[in-house]
Amino acid sequence: MLARIFSCAVVGLEGVVIEVEVDYTNGLPGMTIVGLPDAAVQESRERVQTAVKNAGLHFPRHRIVVNLAPATVRKEGPSYDLPIALGVIVLAGFLPHDKVENTIVIGELSLDGAVRHARGVLPMAATARANGFKRMFVPEVDAPEAALIPDLEIIPVKSLANLYDHLAGRRLIEPYLPSTDSLEPLFTPTDFSEVKGQEHVKRALEVAAAGGHNVLMVGSPGAGKTLLARALPGILPEMSIEESLDVTRIYSVADQLPAGTPLIRHRPFRAPHHTISHAGLVGGGNIPKPGEISLAHRGVLFLDEFPEFGTRVLEVMRQPMEDKVVTISRAKGSLTFSANFQLIAAMNPCPCGYYGDSLKPCTCAPVVVTKYQKRISGPLLDRIDIHIEVPRVDYEKLSGNRVSESSESIRARVQAARDIQNKRFTNGKATDIVCNADMRIGEIRQFCQLQDEGQSLMRAAMSQLQLSARAYHRILKLARTIADLAGSEEIQSVHLGEALQYRPKIMM
Repeated sequence: MLARIFSCAVVGLEGVVIEVEVDYTNGLPGMTIVGLPDAAVQESRERVQTAVKNAGLHFPRHRIVVNLAPATVRKEGPSYDLPIALGVIVLAGFLPHDKVENTIVIGELSLDGAVRHARGVLPMAATARANGFKRMFVPEVDAPEAALIPDLEIIPVKSLANLYDHLAGRRLIEPYLPSTDSLEPLFTPTDFSEVKGQEHVKRALEVAAAGGHNVLMVGSPGAGKTLLARALPGILPEMSIEESLDVTRIYSVADQLPAGTPLIRHRPFRAPHHTISHAGLVGGGNIPKPGEISLAHRGVLFLDEFPEFGTRVLEVMRQPMEDKVVTISRAKGSLTFSANFQLIAAMNPCPCGYYGDSLKPCTCAPVVVTKYQKRISGPLLDRIDIHIEVPRVDYEKLSGNRVSESSESIRARVQAARDIQNKRFTNGKATDIVCNADMRIGEIRQFCQLQDEGQSLMRAAMSQLQLSARAYHRILKLARTIADLAGSEEIQSVHLGEALQYRPKIMM
């Protein structure tokens, strides 16, 4: 007599259907779990046995073998507790086999039989629907997350006894129906109207938001770099439902979904400290997990005190900034995580922070200033479209009553530019390009044509600024964004001129 329950594992950002087979065998009473389980899965033996007993059911006095198939996929975490316990109950004859057909079961058990939160429910639910399953038993707390996947009946399970009563027909559990209530944002963005002065920096951030471009802000301490960066999410366009599901899947796998927020609707803003390791930034570990650049997918990655990050930490970002994904390779295989983020970096011009300041003199030797600025490599700087200086704000602007333009009005212009880009790139067909920064060589050649005057200006800039081929293409993409903000179909010389103004001035 063999009991077969279906569950799910998460590998990278995708789910894999796991077949939980439970059977008797000769030998002393006990439970053996095979199928490449980790320590947390092995500990299911004690949790399942105690939970079944506390649910008011008899645990079979036999030697029980549990096989988690396929055996080539490593099983980690305690989410297999509930399917194993359900398999034991079916094997003991308390429930017929047909009660758990066409069903995915996940959940961690406590010793009293309560079902606890499981990591990665959203990709599991997507995998269940893709593989033709019609029903899914999930922890009650995870039901809103699983219900984001349509055409799948979600049964919220509070305890093992609760699930047994439901399957036995004694006390049915109503399927979870998703709520239409609006969700709270992950954070409260700073409004641009709260930032005094810095009009040219606000303009640069508006251009960056309109085209998804990377930005480096350089200025003395207290000039407002961090405040401006934290205001940027307030002018970014709202995420589509596809983007929201994409971001939510990453947070679900990383087990970082905020409580009561099954769907992330606001663009992520991640600001890791400069002591972060390269594995924490790009992802990794023995069993690779998403890093900060993946958690910033479709949002903003803010790196304050940019040169203070380790050289190796910064250099590992170069490939994800180009490819929009990060691939983590291990001896057992490789995993790919999404990493389409917008980098906003901030730094002081020197260790003391006052090199080039209009009021306070710099105390650093020239060689120290050069060494400090050289901490950011040329190839990494070449991947940043907008370099902007953030000067000290004078007293008149700080103390004045003039109210700056609000984030809402700036967002309207950004949204209009994004709508132009969306219409340009989709044109009735599916594409992975959502903004100008995502354009590849083919799209640049098609949509970033320059007139004769612009050709002459670009030729002179290539010679004087010694631009690389990558910088050349990034300037064209930036000029295309500026033209979109102006509502111009063609890139004019004035648009190209503004784009050239954002090239680095003091950095090498």
